[in-house]
Amino acid sequence: MSLTTLAACKGGLEVVELTGSTMGTNYSVTALDHDRAVDKDELQRAIENSLLNVNAQMSNWDPKSEVSRFNSLTSTQPLTVSKDLAMVVQAAKDVNQASSGQFDITLGPVIEAWGFGAEGGHKNTQPDPDKLAKAVEAAGKSQALHVDGNQLSKSDPAARIYLPSIGKGYGVDQMAKVVRSFGLTDFMVEIGGDLYVSGRNADGLDWQIGIESPDAHNRQAYKIASVSNLGMATSGDYRNYFEQDGVRFSHILDAHSGRPITHRTASVTVLAENTMLADAWSTAMLALGTERGLELANQRDLAVMFIDRGSDADDRNFIATTSNRFTALQA
Repeated sequence: MSLTTLAACKGGLEVVELTGSTMGTNYSVTALDHDRAVDKDELQRAIENSLLNVNAQMSNWDPKSEVSRFNSLTSTQPLTVSKDLAMVVQAAKDVNQASSGQFDITLGPVIEAWGFGAEGGHKNTQPDPDKLAKAVEAAGKSQALHVDGNQLSKSDPAARIYLPSIGKGYGVDQMAKVVRSFGLTDFMVEIGGDLYVSGRNADGLDWQIGIESPDAHNRQAYKIASVSNLGMATSGDYRNYFEQDGVRFSHILDAHSGRPITHRTASVTVLAENTMLADAWSTAMLALGTERGLELANQRDLAVMFIDRGSDADDRNFIATTSNRFTALQA
């Protein structure tokens, strides 16, 4: 996903801007230091320490992380984990149940079978049908995960957790906590397009966020959203994909069939109370597609914008549909 930020700056205050690398992508911070009292180096160290901690808890790429240790268990005995990981897993289970299983943090075997996962080795070809069938059988186990305080267990020893679709958003929320702890209230923090915005920009207005057009060939804003005190995440099928024999295969997978989505929804943006939930719901809503997703969004009062491909030959005639809550927030 990719989001372009638009913010104006005025004199009379200091704009703190920080960037760095994390989770295989980049992070950024833009904050208004009204008192000119923040030590930028100290703030960046605190942010990077918080992100290192998130990775130590939730990274599928780190064999020593809490998630990796849990995944390596071959029993149903509980493992003591951080309260943060337990909270993220419970949130993922809740979204899984609410989305009829389409948000599934145990989908890792299927993601790996398609070459989109932590093991790398993008194949640019469809997986062997037997291998895919076994991967689908090994997934769909979110309800086999059990959270009891800071105890995490699995009733099926084969269940494995894969957190990129919610962990990045959680990392953004942790960045926001750090920035607030330095006394800053007007800021935007972002990791790879997932972001949280607080307060106002330098013009005293809501932050103006450009939602990217779901066009693999051009990077431009499709819509500008006004956002304050909310997490925001966009999921799209237009960057991470491959083509084989003229057929396009996206990294967004239907959790039940184990195959890439085939509906015309190309991008989903979600606004939520935190970025963790925005991250998870944007993935779930993209898997569901506009028709099913919009009904669910309105039932649960979720702020969602769907962008669908039109029917023209080059698939660039995009059509946006917003939930009632998203429309109200932009009114």
